Amino acid sequence: MLNRRLLFAAAVVSGVASVTPASAQNEQFIPMLSYRTGAYAVNGVPFANGMHDYYMMINERDGGINGVKLLVEECETGYATDKGVECYERLKGKGPTGAAFVNPLSTGITFALTEKTTTDKIPIITMGYGRADSKNGAVFAYNFPLLGTYWSAADIAVQHIAKELGGADKLKGKKISLVYHDSPYGKEPIPTLEVLAKKHGFEFTPIPVTHPGVEQKSQWLAIRQNRPDYVLLWGWGVMNGTAVKEAAAVAYPRDKMIGVWWSGAEPDVTPAGDQAAGYKALMLQHGAGKYPVHADIEKHVYAKGKGLSEPAKVGEVLYNRGLVNAMLGVEAIRKAQEKYGKKPLKGEEVRWGLENLDLSAARLKELGFEGMMKPVKISCADHEGARDGRVMQWDGKGSWKVISDWYTANQEVTEPIVKDVSAKYATDKKIEPRDCSKAS
Repeated sequence: MLNRRLLFAAAVVSGVASVTPASAQNEQFIPMLSYRTGAYAVNGVPFANGMHDYYMMINERDGGINGVKLLVEECETGYATDKGVECYERLKGKGPTGAAFVNPLSTGITFALTEKTTTDKIPIITMGYGRADSKNGAVFAYNFPLLGTYWSAADIAVQHIAKELGGADKLKGKKISLVYHDSPYGKEPIPTLEVLAKKHGFEFTPIPVTHPGVEQKSQWLAIRQNRPDYVLLWGWGVMNGTAVKEAAAVAYPRDKMIGVWWSGAEPDVTPAGDQAAGYKALMLQHGAGKYPVHADIEKHVYAKGKGLSEPAKVGEVLYNRGLVNAMLGVEAIRKAQEKYGKKPLKGEEVRWGLENLDLSAARLKELGFEGMMKPVKISCADHEGARDGRVMQWDGKGSWKVISDWYTANQEVTEPIVKDVSAKYATDKKIEPRDCSKAS
């Protein structure tokens, strides 16, 4: 199994920080589950590079978080749930205080780790993915689906379709199909889409695609026969580019396709060439482009030869998402230090930092993320914190263009599902939900 241990104070050798034993005790350990190999590497690599570069910048520019250096060890999962669990078990106790948090970058791994991380008191950050019901922090004290769940994403996608049609009333009688990765990830939006179909009167058809998603001919032949008005794509890795090419093969209009934010990055459209022109995708707030934070990364990381990405790919969608993800974790540690001291913290202490995270517009500007994301505030009752998104469209010439205003997921739709599913989980696992009015 590929395994990288990154003490970011160390020199970078062949693009990866050299192995250096942790000698000091003033280090915060962060395990980094990633996948740089296999069918999902095309998306996993840029995300991991963005995370790595942000952690590296914090050490190089700031000397860590209030003097506490970040010690990060990367572990290859190949997007496989069993390997993800193995990585977590091997890494969770490392460093002077154990793991600060874990980012599995897989909904399947998230499901497998939820009970483990709760028992181990290590928060699990699932920014834009994971268990949608874990928005309810009263039940899921250690899960944080920051910035948007798949139930929020499904509602935003239908809102955009309604706008294109001329109003929500125009949804009645329409056909919307979901081409999804046949895994916990791909299945997540189905409950919300079923509720929305009943509410608005459209016909909803879920269409599974078997891992890894390179064979989709039968699914797209069915789409050609059924002629849905819109197709939502919940894919990952090579599945996304394949879907775009298969849509072109059956002459399904790409401008009637809307991918979730994990199906809306450069590697998802460039393999299809001109055939991808017009394809749309949700944005997890940010898109491609460079912002003030990138200037600091170029100065403190790439100018020193310590960056992992190809320079031309710095600022692409998934690289930027890695930056945002890493920043949220860093700021949670910083927040927790306000209560527990400027020292390496335990996972349960960082969990408090996550649950009390409040990033204002002014703070985002200080961090260099102005324009990349909107303010986010987490609470006991709301571990999602923000549920805003826009829609972008691939121009076929190498760029994503933002084509919508901001949408906010309708909690009148999603919250009843959250309450119902999380309550069933609490009953099944014999969890007594916390009283969020008493949370501090």
